[in-house]
Amino acid sequence: MPVYQLTDEVVFPRPSLARADGLLAVGGDLTRERLVLAYSNGIFPWYSEGEPILWWSPPVRPVVAPAEIHVGRSLAKALRRRPYELRFDTAFRQVIDACASVPRKGQDGTWITAAMREAYLDLHQAGLAHSAEAWKDGDLAGGLYGVALGGAFFGESMFARAPDASKIAFVVLCRHLAAWGFGLVDSQVTNEHTARFGTVEIPRGEFLARVRRELKKPTRGGPWTVDETLVP
Repeated sequence: MPVYQLTDEVVFPRPSLARADGLLAVGGDLTRERLVLAYSNGIFPWYSEGEPILWWSPPVRPVVAPAEIHVGRSLAKALRRRPYELRFDTAFRQVIDACASVPRKGQDGTWITAAMREAYLDLHQAGLAHSAEAWKDGDLAGGLYGVALGGAFFGESMFARAPDASKIAFVVLCRHLAAWGFGLVDSQVTNEHTARFGTVEIPRGEFLARVRRELKKPTRGGPWTVDETLVP
């Protein structure tokens, strides 16, 4: 399969034309218009500093319905202790910077380039990208960010500086997403952090059909706030 070279025109090839590894296209830009079009078609950018922008649509996607996430016994116990103050959208820049800088096991460097940070900050300012944050004694202990369109939340990255901080932030976020009528959380690629929550891999065609259904719902703009009745 060829890899498509994007131009200044804000269009993408059909996701089904992606290579076997999911790489669909190269080039283009990270404007708000292009990113919204990408996510609406099950496509996301993922590349390293010094590379051209690479656009992906993997053949299978790990997803979970926010109302159906699995919470293990030890995490449920931690949730009940309420070790952190949970917030949404109060420190988006700090969250994305931490996701880019906190060391990760088995990873050297980050794919969250400076251009990516600015692009997602723009989406956040437009009310389309959101952060879920766990705070401890005035410090940001962990969190995650992603993009929300219609009833779909496209998770981007998470980090933790303290035990279970990002996991607790994710569980609380999913409780809110379920209450708000979201039907889909996309994890993009399978990893141990999201698999523990019961994500299921589905074929690209099924994923795109689910995204199309969720996009028929109104988009809940930001900033989001935490409803304490939804915090375990």
